[in-house]
Amino acid sequence: MSIATDTSETAGGASRREKLFAVINRASAWLTALGFGWLTPLLRIAAGDDPRQQMSELRDSLLFPLMGLVVFVSGWAILAPQVQTSLGAIPGPVQVLEQAGGLWQDHQAERERQTRFYLMQEERNAELLAEDPEADVRIRAYTGNPTFIDQIFTSLKTVGLGFAFATIVAVPLGIASGLSKPFNGALNPIVQLFKPVSPLAWLPIVTMVVSAVYVDASEAFPKALVISAVTVTLCSLWPTLINTTLGVASIDKDLVNVSKVLRLSTAKTVTKLVLPSALPLIFTGLRLSLGVGWMVLIAAEMLAQNPGLGKFVWDEFQNGSSSSLARIMVAVLTIGIIGFLLDRVMFTLQTAFTFSSER
Repeated sequence: MSIATDTSETAGGASRREKLFAVINRASAWLTALGFGWLTPLLRIAAGDDPRQQMSELRDSLLFPLMGLVVFVSGWAILAPQVQTSLGAIPGPVQVLEQAGGLWQDHQAERERQTRFYLMQEERNAELLAEDPEADVRIRAYTGNPTFIDQIFTSLKTVGLGFAFATIVAVPLGIASGLSKPFNGALNPIVQLFKPVSPLAWLPIVTMVVSAVYVDASEAFPKALVISAVTVTLCSLWPTLINTTLGVASIDKDLVNVSKVLRLSTAKTVTKLVLPSALPLIFTGLRLSLGVGWMVLIAAEMLAQNPGLGKFVWDEFQNGSSSSLARIMVAVLTIGIIGFLLDRVMFTLQTAFTFSSER
């Protein structure tokens, strides 16, 4: 009786462990997509897996990247003071971190001034209404300079708008190009002609066109923002267009023949057969387009004077103060971190909406 009980308990423990490992395996894809793949070996060790094998995976996924960062930061700290510029020595990690904290403090101070500005108006309007209930009271908008944090959100808004335009244009054209050889033949020369064009070449044309067409600019979408967004669109739509075309063209021909036998409408063929099959490559194109758009954005904002990160870098370069170089490096690191996070977001969406085993 005792042996049977022990056997049952052992089997129950093994079953629970198997279920736990199944949960960890399912979560592994999501952790990898979010950039936390190094958590998987730790979870498996906690669940009772072989520590030697998991430590090997942990070394590859966490230790080596951390070593790379440590070597980079150490080399930066050692070599930066050796390079002298017109603005002084290249700032090291400590100086850049101090300037990042200063930019955050500037943002908080600006928000406090904005809060006081509106409170003063509310108090004044309350006094006017107490004296005369029919008095015409107004709330004026705060016109302070945008902070570094504000410029980050402006850049995100701009690249989001440009990326949305690019997706709306590229995906339908890619589907049509993948389904129709004549359409692909007609579109391909245009793609090959305009794909290599630099944003610096597009910007003057876009500026003139937007200035002529977008006359009554709204406060939510000022003209400089629209110019930058359209430039991002023109430079970032090509990866999505090319990958969508490739994904649709590589669909199993038997599926297309089945849709013809069933006499499915074009809309149902696209939504039921084409998109599910081509979605992995479409998302690959979207990830590439978003990365290209984020890189193009900085140059576009510099020249269009859109109040985003590009303009911040240009203004600091023109400023030429002792802290300008460190602030520019803060912006460079911020651009890199945001670009990484945007790619992680797109990779997570790809994981959620596709069933491709090759990620």
